[in-house]
Amino acid sequence: MSLNNKQNRFLRAQAHSLKPVVLIGGAGLTDNVINEINHALEDHELIKVRVNADDRDDKKLMIEKISRQTESEMVQTIGHIGIFYRQNEKDPKISFPK
Repeated sequence: MSLNNKQNRFLRAQAHSLKPVVLIGGAGLTDNVINEINHALEDHELIKVRVNADDRDDKKLMIEKISRQTESEMVQTIGHIGIFYRQNEKDPKISFPK
């Protein structure tokens, strides 16, 4: 699912008050971290992930890899925070305005 600009703005507004649910530390992006992100996306659909990487390029690569491996849409990145969205096919929780 590709998000249009209106949907993207709506999700950014929804994510504003969220706290990061997954923190990526020194061990980097492991399979367990990807599993946790997948689980969080199934439960919440819209999540924040904090990526603690010293290098800007490493951080960007990790965020792109998260989006690719979890089949989620990257809504926004601000500093060390990435916002991701993946609609739950069985029980959608977020409905977009018309």
